[in-house]
Amino acid sequence: MFTRLAEANADLPWFFTTLAFLLGAIIGSFLNVCIYRIPAEKSIVTPGSRCACGKPIAWFDNLPILSWFILRGRARCCGRPYSFRYVFVELLTGLLFLACWWLYPPSVAVCGWVLVSALVAATFIDLDHFIIPDRFTIGLGLAGVALSLFVPALHGEASGLPFFAMVRSGGDAVLGMLIGAGLVVWIAVLGEAALKKEAMGFGDVKLVGAIGAFTGWQGAVFAVFGGAVVGTVWVALAFLLQKISGKKTAVAPPTETAEGQPAELGFGAQVPFGPMLAIAGLAHFLWFHHWTAWKVEQITVLLRGPM
Repeated sequence: MFTRLAEANADLPWFFTTLAFLLGAIIGSFLNVCIYRIPAEKSIVTPGSRCACGKPIAWFDNLPILSWFILRGRARCCGRPYSFRYVFVELLTGLLFLACWWLYPPSVAVCGWVLVSALVAATFIDLDHFIIPDRFTIGLGLAGVALSLFVPALHGEASGLPFFAMVRSGGDAVLGMLIGAGLVVWIAVLGEAALKKEAMGFGDVKLVGAIGAFTGWQGAVFAVFGGAVVGTVWVALAFLLQKISGKKTAVAPPTETAEGQPAELGFGAQVPFGPMLAIAGLAHFLWFHHWTAWKVEQITVLLRGPM
């Protein structure tokens, strides 16, 4: 199936490129529902989309990206404004789906779509509530192992006998989960011992393990240390904005729900680390995997020394 899809994509690249973006935007619209309802333990299937005033939203007012601009950010039924973040999630998911399609063959791109969807939802839920539901960590990790068995190319195992390629790819996924989760556990334990308080939530441990199932142990390690770099830049920019504006700044974007307001920036403020892990994990999957493999090869040669 994926071979035929690759052939069709070669014949009509513009069509499948557009389709990838549109599919991503539609999935992003669904992720907005998940981001709002899952932490509240509400069904993501029923009822259908509703305005904050309680009235159902018509399908033509629920078009991904477009509806917000057509309605100028206000609900048709009651005129109540609603956040641009809905558009941002849809646009972000669409662009990430598009990047997966551009950078990978169809089979791996579809696996990337699964990773993107889970990490986008986990990111915004963590920003709002400082939690990451198990379906986006444990569920994502199990999905990564399963996809690795059926799509060995996810871990670069496209050659050789199919059975052995499946075994090697599945082994890479499991190893990525174990090393990623284990590394974060040790960081959390050492951080708690040094700071005398919880340094990292267990949701972050499971999230890195899930990222490792898709990217291997190299991607898991990259997510941890890359996430630290992202976090440093994140907080530094927030401090800079606070200095420039002279106003108190939150460490995360405003929440879409009444509860779980983000802490104000300052020493000791709680900062969600999940979004930073997700950003670094996606960066590795999309762009930095070749660089990481090259660096690992360099280190391996250096450790072996001259033959």
